[in-house]
Amino acid sequence: MSLSRRDLLAGAAAVSAQTFPFGQALAQTSPDAAFRTTCNALADALLKDNPENATFLGLDKGARAGLKSRLSDQSWSHIAKDRDVCAAWLGKLDAIPQAQLSPAAQTDKAVVSYALTLGRDGGRFEFGANTLASAMNENATPYIVSQETGSFVSVPEFLDSQHKIETKADADAYLARMEAMAAVLDQETKRVKRDVGLGVLLPNFLLTTALGQMEAFLKMPAADQRMVSSLTSRAKKQGIAGDYAGPAAKLVSDKIYPALGRQIATLKAVGAKATPDAGVWKFKDGEAYYSWLLKVGTTTSMTAKQIHALGLAQNAEISARMDMLLKKQGLSKGTVGERMTALGRDPRFLYPDNDIGRAQIIEYLRGRIAAVRQRLPELFNLKLKAPVIIKRVPPDIQDGAPLGYMNPGAIDGSRPSTYYINLKTTTNWPRFSLPTLTYHETIPGHAWQGAYVTETGKLPLIRIILSGFNAYVEGWALYAEQLAGEMGLYAGDPVGELGYLQAQQFRACRLVADTGLHAMRWTREQTIDWFVANTGRPRASMQSEVDRYCGTPGQACGYKIGHTEINRLRDKARTALGSKFDLRDFNDALVTAGAVPLPVLADLIDRHVAMLKRGA
Repeated sequence: MSLSRRDLLAGAAAVSAQTFPFGQALAQTSPDAAFRTTCNALADALLKDNPENATFLGLDKGARAGLKSRLSDQSWSHIAKDRDVCAAWLGKLDAIPQAQLSPAAQTDKAVVSYALTLGRDGGRFEFGANTLASAMNENATPYIVSQETGSFVSVPEFLDSQHKIETKADADAYLARMEAMAAVLDQETKRVKRDVGLGVLLPNFLLTTALGQMEAFLKMPAADQRMVSSLTSRAKKQGIAGDYAGPAAKLVSDKIYPALGRQIATLKAVGAKATPDAGVWKFKDGEAYYSWLLKVGTTTSMTAKQIHALGLAQNAEISARMDMLLKKQGLSKGTVGERMTALGRDPRFLYPDNDIGRAQIIEYLRGRIAAVRQRLPELFNLKLKAPVIIKRVPPDIQDGAPLGYMNPGAIDGSRPSTYYINLKTTTNWPRFSLPTLTYHETIPGHAWQGAYVTETGKLPLIRIILSGFNAYVEGWALYAEQLAGEMGLYAGDPVGELGYLQAQQFRACRLVADTGLHAMRWTREQTIDWFVANTGRPRASMQSEVDRYCGTPGQACGYKIGHTEINRLRDKARTALGSKFDLRDFNDALVTAGAVPLPVLADLIDRHVAMLKRGA
């Protein structure tokens, strides 16, 4: 998955309610100029409201340098404004005649309007994080604090991996953000109390995990915290004079630890009210809430029932293909899931469950990236660099983190994409499971699609900020897995092909599991059991996955919905163009579209095909 924004900017606040810089002069400009002025103002407001995003994008400099010292306001009084602010921006956009805009501006308007509508409609649900920012960061959630959301999870990793330190001002801004973290923790704690009053509280199993992570964090000496060591080592490397270790450790011990302690105390105090019920069906207006979450996750109007049925059908189809391959390997007894479980436990495919094995996995991943990079001209005409580095998920957050994710590079080119893999245990990663994950997260998946944004500069800033359309982003990455298979990277490697099919089946099963939890009232254990039985993946791995779906409902449905739509569009384009269909041209069209809602993508591809037909 692309967890960049969801992990690093978890709980990011809503758009600030600022005075809109529009007036008589704007009305007198051309429709395109008026639209661009509106979008530039919106982009500026979004960055001011979400300083972490400015840093993430490499835009916290120059006129925006002051943003580098701040974190987002997480108070409910601020968050509650999001619905009205989104509605006001929509009104400004609606005042610009659609038919008078250029095709490019029409597309941009459709994208921005879709995002703002999600933010406006999410304001109906007055708990958790259901704002424009959360919708775009893939972390819309009923729980402001969980095993994967909240400043305790996001800020230390954000400071370490995103906050650049090149000057004394950068180091001082880092300290300011550490101090701000304590204030944000208290804002979140107040929202937890408020949400509990509305009947919204983490399921007890997620509460146990979150508390375990928090308490382990508090047990670490302040001077040993990653926030402290990261600042100290990087300031020293840059030759920045001054003592940063002392002030940073003091902020941890005197401000961050007490604030986190208050958060822990609050969670423990309300813990008696927590139940094992995993789905959002338990909340007031739970069905409507899940419908909104599914729209955020899939950018479609598909119902939970429709998504559940699609997942079951695709699981059955992929399982049949896997069954044939397994039989060719002499594995014919038991279900597909049982046979894949046996394959995943085969010592031939396992790495040592220690630091040596972890290093071997990372080295193997580097080899997969190098191999696929050589074959890219078969898939694209685009010439992109798409640099990627590989890192282990930091151990202090690995218990609640996904199994793998990508942080895209900065748009100023100062930071490459970073591929994170969760190596809490190597038993989650039999060798045949690793190539597909790597193609998904790096090349030709997330890192390639993201490189178009960071290297070409062809998308306006507002489109870069509002680019978290999960179904497109994750659908592209699944399609990238498929492309790797179609170009023959599994030729002569039937076990590797099984790993690829298992990954595709896994995403089909996500459709079933997510809707099962939140619409069909499945229990957590029932969902884990179903997942293990159908995919053959390790139980610990599937428990982590299911817990993620409990915390961020609907997000897991975007993958296969997006993948299915991309394949539908490819089949449609191939039929329309016949012998003139060029896979590289189609793939380039998908990438250059940028992250868009699926209905907008369908319109763009239809226009692209019509243009090619006219040209023929």
